[in-house]
Amino acid sequence: MSKSSAQLNLLSFTGKTKILHMTWIAFFITFLVWFNHAPLLLAIQASFGLSDQQVKTLLILNVALTIPARIVVGMLVDSFGPRNVYSILLVITGFLCLFFSLATSFEMLALARFLLGFVGAGFVIGIRMISEWFPARQMGLAEGVYKGLGNIGSAAAAISLPTIALLIGGDEGWRYATGLTGVIAFVYAFIYYFSVTDTPAGSTYFKPNKSGGLEVTSKKDFVLYLLVNIPMYGALALLAWKVSSLGLISVTTLYIIGAVLFAIFVLQCRKIYSLNVQIFSRPVDKLQQYKFKQVAILSIAYAVTFGSELAVVSMLPMFFQGTFAVPVALAGVLGACFAAVDIGSCPSGGWISDKFGRKKSLVILLIGAAIGFFVLSTITSDWPIALAVGAMMCCSFFLGSAAGCVFAVVPLIRRSLTGQIAGIVGAYGNIGAVILLTVFSFVSTPVFFLTIAACIAVAAMAAMWLEEPKSSLFEVLPDGTVQMVEMH
Repeated sequence: MSKSSAQLNLLSFTGKTKILHMTWIAFFITFLVWFNHAPLLLAIQASFGLSDQQVKTLLILNVALTIPARIVVGMLVDSFGPRNVYSILLVITGFLCLFFSLATSFEMLALARFLLGFVGAGFVIGIRMISEWFPARQMGLAEGVYKGLGNIGSAAAAISLPTIALLIGGDEGWRYATGLTGVIAFVYAFIYYFSVTDTPAGSTYFKPNKSGGLEVTSKKDFVLYLLVNIPMYGALALLAWKVSSLGLISVTTLYIIGAVLFAIFVLQCRKIYSLNVQIFSRPVDKLQQYKFKQVAILSIAYAVTFGSELAVVSMLPMFFQGTFAVPVALAGVLGACFAAVDIGSCPSGGWISDKFGRKKSLVILLIGAAIGFFVLSTITSDWPIALAVGAMMCCSFFLGSAAGCVFAVVPLIRRSLTGQIAGIVGAYGNIGAVILLTVFSFVSTPVFFLTIAACIAVAAMAAMWLEEPKSSLFEVLPDGTVQMVEMH
């Protein structure tokens, strides 16, 4: 690996570095909007007189649409380009956010939060944009910077929006705070559109030959692709069950939702078959093949890394308060340290992957995260609190670095399908969070941490089957010609 492989001047605002900064800011804004309601829930609850069950419903609805949205957005970005799709998503985000801020009933709040779950798919768009501008030797670091800085949009919402609402004052301060984020998204949509291009000058933007689903290149991959889709529908069914358990929808409605999800799954299977029917009549040329097992392994890895992060961040304040009897405010700060590490861990994971190899780095970092959660499961009130926080932050570093490693590999599987692959892998992050939070509702905290450790250990074993990306890929142009794309 050349010395230049680790060099990325983040202080520059020209060329590919400008694209990186413009794109992570877009991602930051989507997360700012996606989580703009969480720190203001008490004010919203007081303003509408909501019950605790209704508040929980808003939290569930906010993530329900994100799983299918990441799949859909992945298809759109591959077909229409990240510049167009990110700009349109930000415009729609602005309008939905204003709709939420102007809500006059719980039903309007619920509908707005459900639709705003689509905003969480913005992450997928930037993965494709960064992959178009950065060579493989820098892609891991660049994707890690994009992910790490964009993720703090949720933390920015938690810190800034309550203050804005307080400064404005009154029971309606939350409306101005959330509405402001919508205005920011709307304005930045135009800034982004007129500031970036999909590719550097002279480069080809490879698009899939067919839309509506992922093209696979073997019968075995076709079966694996169908199997990978099952947990997505399972997670949506689980979310519906959680809403039902709160008594907000009837059992009959739950059965109807289950039937609809099953029907959609069957229709999707038919669509996938129609897209890939040619592989059953003649084999795909070896030059044009890619292995879908790469996508499946990365999906599992992201489910246990980002999924664990989302699940753990939501319960850590309660863990510190219950274990060490600290004040609520301090418990919140200590819990936030877990997410704060993500700012440095994602870029670090990408850089490690660039420097030492994708497969080896992912396996080692996953093992480190598994050990970290095993250590967290042993924490008791007898531990010095500083040691407990240190162990938590070390665990978070390995977890975030492993997540950064995942997206250092995603763009190197098939350039023309990067958006769809990122959509599948990204959706699995939310699937992991839904499953793990459900587990947490049934077990104690130490058992919860041990469960996560076991899941990550399984992912580490699966990662051993990952294949190191090749130095070049072959893409099929619309006219049928095959072009080699150098990745290093």
